[in-house]
Amino acid sequence: MKPMTRSFPLWALLLALLLPWQSALARDLPDFASLVEQAAPGVVNISTTRTVERGHSFEGFGGQDIPDIFRHFFGDRFPGGPGGPGGPVPGPGPGQERQSLGSGFIISEDGYILTSAHVVEGADEILVRLADRREMAAELVGADTQTDVAVLKVDAEGLPTLPTGDSDLLRVGEWVAAIGSPFGFDHSVTAGIISAINRTLPRDAYVPFIQTDVAINPGNSGGPLFNLDGEVVGINAQIFTRSGGFMGLSFAVPINVAMDVASQLRDDGRVRRGWLGVMIQPVSRDLAESFGMDSASGALIADLDPEGPAAEGGVRAGDIILEVDGEEVERSRNLPRLIGRVSPGSDAELTIMRDGQREQVTVTIGDWPESDEPRDTRDERSAQARLGIAVSELDDAERERLGIEAGVMVRDVEPEGAAALAGIRRGDVIVSIDHHAVESGSQLLELVEELPTDRAIPVRLYRDGRSLFVALRLGQS
Repeated sequence: MKPMTRSFPLWALLLALLLPWQSALARDLPDFASLVEQAAPGVVNISTTRTVERGHSFEGFGGQDIPDIFRHFFGDRFPGGPGGPGGPVPGPGPGQERQSLGSGFIISEDGYILTSAHVVEGADEILVRLADRREMAAELVGADTQTDVAVLKVDAEGLPTLPTGDSDLLRVGEWVAAIGSPFGFDHSVTAGIISAINRTLPRDAYVPFIQTDVAINPGNSGGPLFNLDGEVVGINAQIFTRSGGFMGLSFAVPINVAMDVASQLRDDGRVRRGWLGVMIQPVSRDLAESFGMDSASGALIADLDPEGPAAEGGVRAGDIILEVDGEEVERSRNLPRLIGRVSPGSDAELTIMRDGQREQVTVTIGDWPESDEPRDTRDERSAQARLGIAVSELDDAERERLGIEAGVMVRDVEPEGAAALAGIRRGDVIVSIDHHAVESGSQLLELVEELPTDRAIPVRLYRDGRSLFVALRLGQS
C-alpha cells in the first residue's frame, strides 16, 4: 500500500513567501501617529467674518475664497465660478456677513500665528481656535498677497509652537503630512509625498511652490506641511481641481520663503523684494539659435523700464540673462524669484548673453513697485516685403501714444509667409530685426534683403503693450 501524500497548494506557498515581505514593507512605511501627537497642539483653526456687498462671488466649498494666484486654474469649471455649474453664485445682500474657515499654526509662544493671506483677506473679525478648544480674537499683523502669507497675533503666552525645517533640503518622493481643518473638520490629518519642488505657477513669479499629492481641501489653506521629523516645511496654499475637491495636485509655500516674509511683516509691516525693471520672455530653440546659443535657457529681455535698475546698470533689450549671482536661470519664469530675493539696494552680478558673447553686468537692485502695468497699441498704412507682410510707418503721435521711439506697424500678414510662421500678427510693431533698429518700411526691406536664410533671425515686436521676440526663418516662406 502506497503512503498517502498531501499536495501543498500553490496559493499557500505564495502567501507564505509574501507575508514576510509585506511585514518588512509595513515596517518601512512611516508612522505618522507620533508626529501628529506632538504637532497637533500647535495647529489652529481660523474662522473669519466679513461684510460684503451684493454681487457675484467666486469661491470654493464652505465659502472659502480662492486666492488670485490660483483662480486661473479653475476658470468656468469651478462650482460657483463664472459659467460653472448653475452659473455665478449670487453674493449676499448689502451689509450681510460672510464666514470662512482656514487653518494656521503657532510660530511663537507669545501668540504669533502663520496662515495664508487669502484666508484672512478682507476679514472684519478673525477668530482662532486652539487644539484645547480655547478661542481667541486675532489681530492681522500683516499679509503679503504675492506669496499668500499672513501673520496673526493673539494675546496669549506659553502657547505650543511648531519647529520649522529647511525647505531647501526637500527631495521629490519624500514623505510629508498635513494637519488642518478641511470643510471645518478640525485637526484632520492627511499624508503623501512631495511630487515636485520649485514649481512655478502661471501668474505667479515669487514662490517656488512645493507640489504634493497630500489631500488638501478648502479649509486646509494656511495649515502646516510636515516632514517626517515633525518640522514644518511649508504652508498649504491651494489645490488644482476641476471638481472643487482634492485631485492629487496640492501646492505649499516653502517655509523658508514664508518665514522670511513673516519676519518682514512683523518688523516692518510690509515685504520688500528686489526689482529689475524688465519685461522678459522664454527662450525658444529657434530664438536660442538666432542668438547664437547652444541651448534654450535663460530669460530674454524683451523690454525694460528706461529708468529702472536694469537700464541704469547697462542691460539692454535683446540681452539674455543666464545667471544671477552665479545661480543659473534655467527658465525665464525663474528670474523674478531670483531677483525678488535680493535685498533692494544690493548689487547683483548678472551673466548675460549679448551679441553671441557671455558678459558680466553689475546691477543695483531696486525696490519692487506696487504696480507696473504697461501700455496699449493700434494700427494703419502699407509697404510689401519679402516677409509676407504689409507694414505702415508710425508718425510722431503714434510713437508717443505707443511709448516707443521707432518701429513699423504690421497691417496685414500672409497666412503662409515667413512672418506668419514666426508668429508675427497684424497690429504688431516691428521694433528691430537681427538686432538692427527698424525706423521705416524702406529700411525694413533693406535689412531683410541682407539677412541670411540658413538660420533663425531674432525679431523684436511690440504687441498689446508689451515687447517680445520671435524667431524668423526666411527660408520657410
